[in-house]
Amino acid sequence: MESNRRTIALGLAAAGLAAPAFARPAFAQVDLAAPPERREEAPPPAQGAYTEEEIINSTSRFFGMGAETVAAVVRRIFRDLGRPVGFVEGSEGSAAIGVGLRYGEGRLYLNRAPQTTKVFWRGPSVGFDTGANAAKCFTLVYGVTHASELFQRFPGVEGSAYFIGGIGVNYQRADEITLAPMRAGVGFRLGANIGYLAYSRQRRFLPF
Repeated sequence: MESNRRTIALGLAAAGLAAPAFARPAFAQVDLAAPPERREEAPPPAQGAYTEEEIINSTSRFFGMGAETVAAVVRRIFRDLGRPVGFVEGSEGSAAIGVGLRYGEGRLYLNRAPQTTKVFWRGPSVGFDTGANAAKCFTLVYGVTHASELFQRFPGVEGSAYFIGGIGVNYQRADEITLAPMRAGVGFRLGANIGYLAYSRQRRFLPF
């Protein structure tokens, strides 16, 4: 009888010690397994991309406008295109009598690198207005890894032109690269944004 009691007691003790050991992996599996929705994360921004606040501050300083004035434009672009990897600060002049010409120059800031690149652009445009203008141009750059990728022709994206708070914007796209020029200046003509711009390292006078 005594030996039976000892056997039962030892059996219960062993069961009590073994139960947590068997239970522990099951609970650990439940706690560590993330649900599918937690594993689906948005892709990270491109390396060296600029934040919305940085672009608002830079655009405000460049145009000499209050941050609240440019914020609506910048937020619209960020909503459409996300965070840019670079920007071009420059100025341009254009004129049109039905068909216009546009020439500009500026500096490209890319991927937060300390070096900048001189950029020139020119191109024809088609509009329904007549006149001339001089404008500051702040262009957000997407999809560019090296400055050399910018030096090509960029057609305007149909239906992308809009005007907010004294700043005109239109999108230009070639391959996987998108540009979003923001313009403000004397005699600004939004109609002249329809066409294409060709970017180059040197100044060129032939627009085609």
